[in-house]
This record gives sequence, C-alpha cells and structure tokens, in this order.
Amino acid sequence: MNSVVVPAVISVFLGTGLLAWLLFVGAPAGRRKVLANLNRDLEAAPDLHAAGEQATSELADVLRRRTPPMMMKSISKLWASAGRPEAWPIDRILTMKLLGGLAGFIVMLGFILMLRDLRGFLMGAALTAALFFLPEILLYNTGIKRKQAINLQLPDTLDQMSIAVNAGLGFDAAMQRVAKNGRGELASELVRTLQDIQVGMTRRDAYFDLAERTGVPKLERFVRAVVQGETYGIALADVLQSQAEELRMERRQDAERRAMQIPVKVIFPVILFIMPALFIVVIGPGVIQIMKSIPGF
Repeated sequence: MNSVVVPAVISVFLGTGLLAWLLFVGAPAGRRKVLANLNRDLEAAPDLHAAGEQATSELADVLRRRTPPMMMKSISKLWASAGRPEAWPIDRILTMKLLGGLAGFIVMLGFILMLRDLRGFLMGAALTAALFFLPEILLYNTGIKRKQAINLQLPDTLDQMSIAVNAGLGFDAAMQRVAKNGRGELASELVRTLQDIQVGMTRRDAYFDLAERTGVPKLERFVRAVVQGETYGIALADVLQSQAEELRMERRQDAERRAMQIPVKVIFPVILFIMPALFIVVIGPGVIQIMKSIPGF
C-alpha cells in the first residue's frame, strides 16, 4: 500500500511545484526591463483596480506563453465555434483551466490521504482531468447548440435574401438588410462577414471565413454555391432560391426522420418501466388468487 501512496504523493507535489514555477517565475529579464520602461512614466501609486488588471494581464500572458501551441489552437477553434463569447475570452478560459487543475490536485491529494490505495489516486486523477477540461467541454457544447441554431435559421434567412435580391438589391445589400433586421446566431455571423468585407477582405475570403468560422456543412455548401455563381456569372437570385428550397426540403426530411425514430426510442422505456408495472397491476391479483387456492401457500 505504501508503495502506491508514496509515489502518488510525490507526483502530486512535483506537479504542483512545476505548475507554480511555470506561473510565478515571471517573464524573462529582457521582457521585465521592457515593461519597466513602458511603465516608467505612469503614476507612482496606481489604484487597486489598475493593479488588479495588470496582475490579471500578466497572468494571462504567462498562461498564453506556457500553454502548448496545439492546445491553444484547439481552444481558439472551440472558442470560435462557440461564437466568441465576450464573457469568456481565451484568457479567462486558460485561467479557469489553471484553477480547475489546481483544485483537482488538492482533491486528489485528499483522496490519496483518505483512501490510501490506488482508488484514491484514480478518482483524484479522473476529477483533475474533468476539472481541467471542463471549459473546453462547455465550449464544445455551446458550439454544437450554435450550429443547430444556424441550421434552423439558414432556410428562412436565404428566403429573405432571395426576396431582397428579387426586389432589386445587390447581394451585399440584401445580406446587410437581413443581418440588420434578423436576430440570432446567423445574423451576427453575417454582420461580422460584412465587417470583414468593409475592412478590406475580399468577398471570396470573407465568405469562406464565414463557413470555416461556423463549421456548418449546409452554410459551407451555400457559400460555395454563391462563390461559383459569382465566378461563372450565374444569377444570385436563382442560386438563393434553389438553395433555400433545398434546405427547406432537407429540414422537412430531417423532421420526418426524427419522427420515425420516436417509436424506436420509446420502446426501451416502455419495456423497462411501463410494461412491468402494467403486468403487476393486471396479472398480480390473479396470481395472488391462484397462490391462495393452491394448498401449502
């Protein structure tokens, strides 16, 4: 038992010490000198709010530099698919991962000291991993819900754009009108696409960035159809109308498919929970009478 507990405790202390060293050693000497030169002419006694913001920014900078590039890329992708929530920037996500990992280490140490066997280490390690990856799990869940909402909003949005184009507006003007009057995730994404075009990005790159940013296959297919229509000179009104009709048909087929799946999903709760109670109510009194009529019961 001691052969299991001692290495586990040593690993906990080594991991905590390494994490503390990575966080609180601070920036390199050259960077500290640059920061000192930049802050040299500031007020000598800043308020507590400014000091707190500076400490938070320094911690976020350390976390960004110490986080592996692959993990940063994965977090950035999940954050973008979740709609880039302002309340949860990447710096806050990294801070929450740090706090979750530290809390998991502490709880794992408590499990090891209480149980004093391999179970404590395994339970603590599982809880540490769950707390460390909890922000990414929440981002992934938010991204899935956002994609589902965009899928539902896309056919109606294309209908509105088709009506606007048929009324004489250009494609960008129709997109701007729909984005201004619409609500929801897709409208906000269209607003950002128009902003990208206004700051100098080409329309083709802005459209493909919209498809990559949302990660919705139907929207990506629509973007490719629009780009091909502009390339080969096809009327965008026809492209919008055909895409809207196809998406409405797919939405109808998806609803029918889900309706056909309901009996299959209901059969297991019926067999496990409803049928036993029904058998007890219907057959139970007869079984009791039979048992009473048999001698010896």
